[in-house]
Amino acid sequence: MSIKVSTRPLFLVSLLSCLLLGNASVHAQDIPRLPNGLPDFNGVWQVMNEANWDLEPHIARHSVMMREGPVNTVPAAETLAAGAALSVPGSMGVIVGGGEIPYNEQARRVKEDNAANWVTRDPEVKCFMPGVPRATYLPHPFQVIQSENDFFIAYQFAGAVRDIYMDDPGPAPLDSWMGWSVGHWEGDTLVVEVTGLHDGSWLDRAGSHHSYQMKVTERYTLMGPNHIDYEATIEDPLVLTEPFTIKMPIYRRMEPNARIMDFRCVEFVEELIYGEYRRYPLPRD
Repeated sequence: MSIKVSTRPLFLVSLLSCLLLGNASVHAQDIPRLPNGLPDFNGVWQVMNEANWDLEPHIARHSVMMREGPVNTVPAAETLAAGAALSVPGSMGVIVGGGEIPYNEQARRVKEDNAANWVTRDPEVKCFMPGVPRATYLPHPFQVIQSENDFFIAYQFAGAVRDIYMDDPGPAPLDSWMGWSVGHWEGDTLVVEVTGLHDGSWLDRAGSHHSYQMKVTERYTLMGPNHIDYEATIEDPLVLTEPFTIKMPIYRRMEPNARIMDFRCVEFVEELIYGEYRRYPLPRD
């Protein structure tokens, strides 16, 4: 008696393996590369999501700053005149696994208090440097300038910049708004560890804050010629009960004349910050 063994399952497994390997090969060939074979991130890039409003999942709300109303919450007096321009668009959030930032109880209360006082506390309002990772997902483009040995990022907002050291120079000499960035390659992924971050920066407009002990580990992976898979894992033992990770795509600006423009917002907020010190201050009502 002969036993017939079907080769169909083996054929399907082989076909699936070839497709998977083929896709990986196509991906490896499709991304732009420098002469030494490293992925080429040069270009102007921008995120398109609502992360700067709030990293956490949230429904749309009347305003970035709210107060108690006669029935429900309503826009705060300070933001009322802005109408829909400062209304918050809804989002599924960018936190891997969903849910909230894992703040401890005290830090969660600080976040809520920050949100209730957004107009006077958010460093973005006064054009302070955005910090990391917030600089990545502000509604402004940024430009990567890369060679075989160097990696530099110039942000449109406030003229912020980051020089990513590919040879570790040691710990940060002092805390700064944009921190101290040290990078290395894991295959085609650029991994950047950021420390020495000034604790005055926020993570979004919803009052999400951090301490001077925050460490951000970023991962930049080209998924094709025109978009980057971006991840940032945030550790902060002073305010978090555990680390968490955010994840989002970054898109290449495709206009032929794409570039970052001047956004000298320090000049824009001089009246806000210093106007009251004029000999004859202008009305603020």
